[in-house]
Amino acid sequence: MATRRTDPEAGGRALAQWATRPETDGPAPRSVRATAVRHTLALFAEGFPGGAVELRVPPFAAVQALPGARHTRGTPPAVVETDDATWLALVAGDLTWAEAIGTGRVRASGERSDLSDHLPLPGARRAVREARRLHQTEST
Repeated sequence: MATRRTDPEAGGRALAQWATRPETDGPAPRSVRATAVRHTLALFAEGFPGGAVELRVPPFAAVQALPGARHTRGTPPAVVETDDATWLALVAGDLTWAEAIGTGRVRASGERSDLSDHLPLPGARRAVREARRLHQTEST
């Protein structure tokens, strides 16, 4: 499945904006969330190439990842679907896979749909931690 490549710098900025937004301000703007999701999905697909699992974060994007049989038509053999807030929390390490599955925030089906060994996403997690550290330093 082809994905539109998000500019890495714009993706990094969006991820940092999402990570440092105060909870009292509500969710980040849609454009920020969309860019952060597309960026982190692209990082996931690059880090775990393949076509065995379709990872969906509607309405923003979907990618195929992980080694195995690639599907080209119809329903893929393994699907993981979640909302943008859950996906970003997973890649950042703010939420564990077990917590997300246990609370129904992730729907996963198929033999390779357990992403617990792949999340949090190391590069995204580091970027989020650094953005939060800098934000906290600037705030004090």
